[in-house]
Amino acid sequence: MGCVSALDVPLKKQLGAATAKVMAEHLDLHTVGDLLHHYPRRYAERGELTTLADLPLDEHVTVVARVADARVLTFNGAKGRGQRLEVTITDGSGRLQLVFFGKGVHKPHKELLPGTRAMFAGKVSVFNRKTQLAHPAYELLRGEDGGTAVDSWAGALIPIYPATTKLESWKIAKAVDAVLPAAADAADPLPPALREGRGLTGLPDALRKIHRPRTKADVAEARDRLKWDEAFVLQVALARRRFADTQLPATPRRPVPGGLLDAFDAKLPFTLTEGQEKVSKEIFDDLATEHPMHRLLQGEVGSGKTMVALRAMLVVVDAGGQAAMLAPTEVLAQQHHRSITEMMGELAEGGMLGGADRATKVVLLTGSMGAAARRQALLDLVTGEAGIVIGTHALIEDKVRFHDLGLVVVDEQHRFGVEQRDALRGKGKQPPHLLVMTATPIPRTVAMTVFGDLETSVLDQLPAGRSPIATHVVPAADKPHFLARAWERVREEVENGHQAYVVCPRIGDEEDDKRKAKEDDAEKRPPLAVLEVADQLARGPLAGLRVEVLHGRMAPDDKDAVMRRFAAGDADVLVATTVIEVGVNVPNATAMVIMDADRFGVSQLHQLRGRVGRGSAPGLCLLVTEMPEASPARQRLAAVASTLDGFELSRIDLEQRREGDVLGQAQSGVRSSLRMLAVIDDEEVIAAAREEAVAVVAADPGLEHLPELRTALDALLDKEREQYLEKG
Repeated sequence: MGCVSALDVPLKKQLGAATAKVMAEHLDLHTVGDLLHHYPRRYAERGELTTLADLPLDEHVTVVARVADARVLTFNGAKGRGQRLEVTITDGSGRLQLVFFGKGVHKPHKELLPGTRAMFAGKVSVFNRKTQLAHPAYELLRGEDGGTAVDSWAGALIPIYPATTKLESWKIAKAVDAVLPAAADAADPLPPALREGRGLTGLPDALRKIHRPRTKADVAEARDRLKWDEAFVLQVALARRRFADTQLPATPRRPVPGGLLDAFDAKLPFTLTEGQEKVSKEIFDDLATEHPMHRLLQGEVGSGKTMVALRAMLVVVDAGGQAAMLAPTEVLAQQHHRSITEMMGELAEGGMLGGADRATKVVLLTGSMGAAARRQALLDLVTGEAGIVIGTHALIEDKVRFHDLGLVVVDEQHRFGVEQRDALRGKGKQPPHLLVMTATPIPRTVAMTVFGDLETSVLDQLPAGRSPIATHVVPAADKPHFLARAWERVREEVENGHQAYVVCPRIGDEEDDKRKAKEDDAEKRPPLAVLEVADQLARGPLAGLRVEVLHGRMAPDDKDAVMRRFAAGDADVLVATTVIEVGVNVPNATAMVIMDADRFGVSQLHQLRGRVGRGSAPGLCLLVTEMPEASPARQRLAAVASTLDGFELSRIDLEQRREGDVLGQAQSGVRSSLRMLAVIDDEEVIAAAREEAVAVVAADPGLEHLPELRTALDALLDKEREQYLEKG
């Protein structure tokens, strides 16, 4: 983590240009420090046989095994011009065939004699129903050789590094040997008191032990220490962000008795859930302070986040400020505008005939609005006539001016980059309060790691009146009659006066087809497309029903018109892409069929499913797939069908995708900084590191007395990643 002097030396100076080039291009390793933080994936032992039984197909693997037999076969006629060496290796759990052809036969024929132990690396393939490695690279593990570098490993653990076809694990091990002396110069980012208090070994010692352990205890000790480095440096970065935020001034916004909020609460036809009451109190307390609120509101699909956000916006309007809600798509912005004006009724008709005394104006601002409507909306904002504005990224443009922006609500945080959010926050006279909402449940540790600069509130109760959703997997290839039954179920729902969604991964217009053709796609068929599926359904199983389409490349007015017709019940079935994924609210829609469901992520399927069962009738979600029963994709779909708990699903999703991918998508830069820390498994380390980080930053916000920690932070937050903490 700490990169100074010897650790900053470019690898080409230490290893030569050719090796350094491969390391840079294939492993993103550029300096001695980078290589020292490229940790072994696992360790093989001289006496331990690694399992050949579970080799993953098409992956590059390194195995340690013994040669069982070797034979040379000749082919191409009687003269035997062609030669093939077949070597069978075993590790007790299984057997694997190695093949060498042509001129590549001679050296392995002499060296790979029965009984020889070696490390083999190559890509796993299948030939004649047998697993094999063709032309694998290998390194002998024969103590008698005396001259081999692997002798030094005798009796020790053999590190197996994450490798590539261009650079085998043992070549990486030799490169590490060359730079390991530099570990002595590694600047330790952990404050001495923390290190001693937690009983952690020093960083130089940890680096030596992770790369060249003598015992398993060495590995455990090194891992414990290196996990702390990653967790602590990351949490210090987040703690400093939170500390800086508490130093900013903000205008306190307190509820006003007898104001808009009271009038709104009085006309609600239902009572708020306990969860909504609790979270509202947390938000109101934050709004009343003289520093900007930074709060993440996580809520299950349909848990009433919009209601909580609206009540916060009304507090701000009561206190003389304005509130802006940023939505990721026009469909969602229009939907929010519609539902908020409906919920508020005459309270949203400020300045209009029939408007209530304490009413305000609620305006919509999107990129596709007509010039006159846009001019009026901008005027309402700058004069303060509009207390609430709902819009897309059009809100961020330079022309948009507020009278007094007091609160920014960001819906579906992961769709917005930090630049967009900051541009909107910059429109306040003082930094406005910030409420970030997401319907993608996030396990606590991920929230602490990825959104660690935000305080977190969770809504996990569904409002009364929400109906259960039954989810089933429809294996279209194995059981075509199940798919036929799915369309019958849709007809039944429509006959009972309800509506249905059909979701497809692709649009299917010319532009979409061109893009698809460009992708080098070896799949048997392209993903199902909205336009084709809608046409087939309207002419086939759903003939006679009113089928409409909705996708992202339609003109905004057309999209809005389709959504209005569907919401009004003037269409029976809406065939759409994932534009309906968030925020779309049609309580009469009870069924959803997701085509090629295996092409969507777990969280996305959970989000989509949340569009049905929003009224009093139960919801039905059918996940259609052609994937075979034993495939990981089917296991993923089975997990979605088995639970409605979004937090449980997000945990499954994270375990299946490995947090590197999740964090890599959520936050630029985290992926390459978390090598040892597993976000799901290391909850205790992350929580403890957060506590320590808060204490360190409170005592020394500028880290004046901890130069090594400052260096490590600079390495984590380089130019590219400077604001990774908030990137969506």
